[in-house]
Amino acid sequence: MSIDKGQILLPIARSAIAKQLGQTLSAAVDAPWLQEPGATFITLTQDGELRGCIGSLQAHRPLIEDVKSNALAAAFSDPRFAPLQHTELRYTRVEVSLLSPSEPISFESEQHALAQLRPEIDGVIFEYGYYRSTFLPQVWEQLPDAQTFMAHLKHKAGLAPNFWAAGVKLSRYTVSKWKEAEPTREAKQA
Repeated sequence: MSIDKGQILLPIARSAIAKQLGQTLSAAVDAPWLQEPGATFITLTQDGELRGCIGSLQAHRPLIEDVKSNALAAAFSDPRFAPLQHTELRYTRVEVSLLSPSEPISFESEQHALAQLRPEIDGVIFEYGYYRSTFLPQVWEQLPDAQTFMAHLKHKAGLAPNFWAAGVKLSRYTVSKWKEAEPTREAKQA
């Protein structure tokens, strides 16, 4: 029987946030695979709009710890948003993305790199010197064109959208993702 990891990971992320807000939610935490190294991103949305997103690009701690830590960071430490308030949790949707190990992309030019990207499949890591950024594969939904995707990725790193240099490094990864059901209208109004 195949285990739906999402049925375990989503409650772990939500319960970590709830605990920080003084609420108690239960989550199964005894699956042996939760102790294996894992890299995750936790994305929070409200009415389809981003409310926080923080994650790890490399597996450097047990999966359960990565999920909890990134859930707390997405809810309370994403610099783009104010910390999540107690009243918001009931209408905040949690998504967990479990990342594969990243692999470098070999290319001779920006056009060659763009031609290798797989829309809706690849998460991409952009690096140049100390500039670094990533987009999860889900970002292709908003930026389906590879050139636009790359321009936004460079902008996120703090560079001009048309920047390119010989020292640019690109890596790709894939994700398995799970998302909670959209909160009901009653939950949003409660």
